[in-house]
Amino acid sequence: MSDEGGSADIIRLGERAEAHGLRVGVAESLTAGRLASAVGAGPDASQWFAGGVVAYLTDVKERVLGLVPGTDPCSAAAAEQLAVGARELLDADICVSTTGVGGPGSEGGHPAGTVYLGWATVDEVGHRRLALDGDPEDILRATVEAAIRMLTFHADGLEPARPGHAIEGDGPA
Repeated sequence: MSDEGGSADIIRLGERAEAHGLRVGVAESLTAGRLASAVGAGPDASQWFAGGVVAYLTDVKERVLGLVPGTDPCSAAAAEQLAVGARELLDADICVSTTGVGGPGSEGGHPAGTVYLGWATVDEVGHRRLALDGDPEDILRATVEAAIRMLTFHADGLEPARPGHAIEGDGPA
């Protein structure tokens, strides 16, 4: 995709979220706000995008998003914990997180391009590991695109929102 975030996926995410009254959230470390910016540019995002949390420092991840102290910040466990923490904080139906090493060099024993995406719904949690190539800009762009695809995929599988999350006047209450 040439545009950051992939407009077709953003449109599909927005349509699914609006149709089912879903609240969508993001937690970011690696992407430092780029994911929230891309999601927030979606159609009618003010109706379904709960927001995002950018937590770069480990102590902020621990305090704000519930990262368990001692967890490797570039790991599947961290990605899942960040997604769960942000989902709960934002009262979202689906949340995706980004963490990893953008480069140009390695960090904490992880080579540049090592990325973990986490996702959380009310009922499920998971992650995906990516091994990306390129310069830091390429890695960040590919991470945002993959995170939006992940959000869209998991939003497609969600039932209409739980009570209290329907968009006023649209869908089940």
